[in-house]
Order: sequence, then C-alpha cells, then structure tokens
Amino acid sequence: MIKRLALWAALSCLVVFGFSERATAQVTLNDTPAVISAGVGWFDLVQTDDQAADFRLEYRHGDDFLFLKPWVGLEVTSEGSVWGGIGVLVDVVFYDDFILTGSFAPGFYEEGDGKDLGSALEFRSQIELGYQFENKSRLSLGFSHTSNASIDDDNPGVEVLTLYYHLPIDEIF
Repeated sequence: MIKRLALWAALSCLVVFGFSERATAQVTLNDTPAVISAGVGWFDLVQTDDQAADFRLEYRHGDDFLFLKPWVGLEVTSEGSVWGGIGVLVDVVFYDDFILTGSFAPGFYEEGDGKDLGSALEFRSQIELGYQFENKSRLSLGFSHTSNASIDDDNPGVEVLTLYYHLPIDEIF
C-alpha cells in the first residue's frame, strides 16, 4: 500500500509539474551539483518488526550519463545492520527549487542485531522530494524499500523514511 502511494505521488508530481504548459520550461533533468548527503531515518516503518534509527551517508555525482547519475551510499542502523551499495539516480528539478529524485542500487547487507532480510544481496529503491536553497544545498524527505527481489525464499523487505541534508561538494572544498 505504501509503495503504491509513493509511486502514485511521484507520478502525480511529474504529471502536474512536468507536463503542464506553464511548467514545461521550468523542469530540468539532473541540473544538480555533486553532493555529500547525510540522512537520519526510521527503519522498518511499515512492518514495524525490527524498528531502529537509520543513518545514511552518500555521495551523489554531479554529471549524468544517458540521463542517469551514479551514487554510492552506506546505511547503518542503531541495531547494527549495515547496507552499502552503488547505483543510479535521476533528479527532476522543477521551478528551480524543488527536486524529485528516484534512485536504485544493488548492495550488500549485514543484519547485525537487526532485521533479517533473507540475503546478503539487497536492492534499494527510493523516491525523494526536496527543496533546494540558493547555494544548491537541499533538504529532502525520502521513502525507500530494500529487499532481495525474491532471490531468496525469505524476503521480508524493509521500508525507511529518511530526512536528508545534501551539501554540494563545492561548498566543502
């Protein structure tokens, strides 16, 4: 249910902001700089079997190739679970200040004292909506789903709601 709602919200934003006559000139693809992203979130938001605090650190590249931008990330929970992956994302910028991001990454997962996801190989997909400030830093809210895509018989999956702060690399160096 939550996955369908998130997908519906993302598609609605694209339709409303991306295809209206007024907004067409105001929508750009991947017009965002390279950023270091830090996030804090609520792990196992939907099933609530093994809830934990979730902490993320990511690097998101500024350039795209065939409309996809590479990213790499590390996620750690307060229960000792760790996920690390490398993937691709797309940033849809509308009205210069709002960014809708979709991302996907395969990665490796270690449960620690946290939730057993059934496999060491886990895939994370995420939808995120954020506000971009004048210096190109941004604040966003992301909703992600991580699962092993049924490559193992045990595939409970997990959903995470994350608050991110993205800082452009240019602001750091």
